[in-house]
Amino acid sequence: MENKLAIGSDHAGFAYKEMLAHWLRDNGYEVKDFGTHSADSVDYPDFVHPLAASITSGEFERGILVCGSANGVAITANKHAGIRAAIAWAPELAELARQHNNANIICVPERFVTEEAARDIVSKFLNTTFEGGRHKTRVSKIDC
Repeated sequence: MENKLAIGSDHAGFAYKEMLAHWLRDNGYEVKDFGTHSADSVDYPDFVHPLAASITSGEFERGILVCGSANGVAITANKHAGIRAAIAWAPELAELARQHNNANIICVPERFVTEEAARDIVSKFLNTTFEGGRHKTRVSKIDC
């Protein structure tokens, strides 16, 4: 399941979602695209909720969401128990989100990062492991 990823976006993240999905497939990942499928204006919860549910159900371990600021998709995804969606605009933030928070969704703000940075963020997210230890205790206290 480690090579299976969920990906989704709204219209403001559509271009980077497409770029990232193609790049991930070229690098051996199986990617399920939860949409959107064009740059036409949409409501991001329509795509975020199914993606988050696919992670809470165990279909996928991790997901990638892209929107203009990453705020809306992160807020929506984090409404699901068991989801730890983190916004990252630098690879170091993605690394810390994995190491310390066991983030299972990374949220990329298309309007604020380059394509290269987006790939670096996703790469760091996918290649960093959770440290556990004291962080495991903290993460276990997140869900109400």
